[in-house]
Amino acid sequence: MFDLRVRLGEVIRLSAADRLRPTEGPVVLWVTGVRLVANRPEQDEWVWLEGVKIGYDGRSGDQAQVLVRASRLATDRSSQ
Repeated sequence: MFDLRVRLGEVIRLSAADRLRPTEGPVVLWVTGVRLVANRPEQDEWVWLEGVKIGYDGRSGDQAQVLVRASRLATDRSSQ
């Protein structure tokens, strides 16, 4: 199991490769909710992040739910 270290209010930058079935490029998300996924795709661990998209200008955008690889959110996130 992964030791997830996602805090509510944290701002996370996610590349398209970090997400399942991305419909757009990179996303910056202000996290307002986190939940583990029981019916995840095989061979990987996934976490739902809920939050508000942050635009390039720093303004709040639309609400979003993003399915993210748990390994992206593991304890060592020095590669961000």
